[in-house]
Amino acid sequence: MIKGKISKISGPVVVAKGLKGAKMYDVTYVGNEELLGEIIELAGDKAIIQVYEETAGLKPGEKVLCTERPLSIELGPGLLNNIYDGIARPLHRIAEEAGDFITRGIKLPALPRDKKFEFVAEIKKGQEVKGGDVLGYVQETEVIKHYVLVPPNVKGVVTNIEEGKAKVDEKIIELKAGSKKINLEMKQEWPVRFARPFKERLKPNIPLVTGQRVFDTFFTMAKGGTACIPGPFGAGKTVSQHQLAKWSDADIVVFIGCGERGNEMTEVLIEFPELKDPRTGKPLMERTCLIAKTSNMPVAAREASVYTGITIAEYYRDMGYDVALMADSTSRWAEAMREISARLEEMPGEEGYPAYLASRLAAFYERAG
Repeated sequence: MIKGKISKISGPVVVAKGLKGAKMYDVTYVGNEELLGEIIELAGDKAIIQVYEETAGLKPGEKVLCTERPLSIELGPGLLNNIYDGIARPLHRIAEEAGDFITRGIKLPALPRDKKFEFVAEIKKGQEVKGGDVLGYVQETEVIKHYVLVPPNVKGVVTNIEEGKAKVDEKIIELKAGSKKINLEMKQEWPVRFARPFKERLKPNIPLVTGQRVFDTFFTMAKGGTACIPGPFGAGKTVSQHQLAKWSDADIVVFIGCGERGNEMTEVLIEFPELKDPRTGKPLMERTCLIAKTSNMPVAAREASVYTGITIAEYYRDMGYDVALMADSTSRWAEAMREISARLEEMPGEEGYPAYLASRLAAFYERAG
């Protein structure tokens, strides 16, 4: 780790000195409470960090640790039927350990470490595998079979298979790549700002049946496509997305509440477990993952929440599932970018938004499609 010190604080933006050798988008731990942050600008040994937690009480001179790694999340069994904050911390476990409010600097893994899953292998010893190949599966929920994949950029020959009950961080497969041994677990990590690789982008030629006749008739969407719902506050954008999440013809639903009102996320939390999935008869939460970054949480983490959600969606896409990703709303993400940009003293564009707003949003929509 590279060690530095805080020299300036401006809301969620912190300037640190002594971080020579750090890279853009490296994860940092800021202050004595080790608040999670990410480097967004570098100049010599000076780094500008956007902090994803409340910075009240920080003072110049406190330590800053740079991990020299990008912001990454854990991917594996246990993501579904769960709710996370914008940086993939499980909110139900935070409530158990710290109460109703998120304690600053709290660190919890995204996947459960105490639960065991029954791993069934679909490969044999001596078989050569590469990134994206299916190693086997576990029954993640009653309705979803979770396929354990070889992480991208990993390949080798299978030398050992350990079937049966295992935790997500225990070895299940051993590979040999030349003279090197590689141990594979059910979980893997992926940096959220980088799209997971794919072999080919297929043309969207299958309609997405939304369950809403007005959408299916006048605003037809395709599987593999992207759509947005523009409109002023109170027009029904969130309600429309709730309906799409409930009834669309998708295998997995990832719902991101980016800067939304707390009562809207509460509505999703209350309704989804009670709603019967028309496809399976089980609760809809059995195939749903929620990312909650409500408007009362630090604004900087809104950006992290949309990238966290899309990374989880890509992971299930790689298993062959149809994934419906709902990001509600990109306008509040844009507001967060405007606030961070103003604190960085960047040249504003139209209505005070940063000049890179359009390209940042376009890249997200392109990655989602």
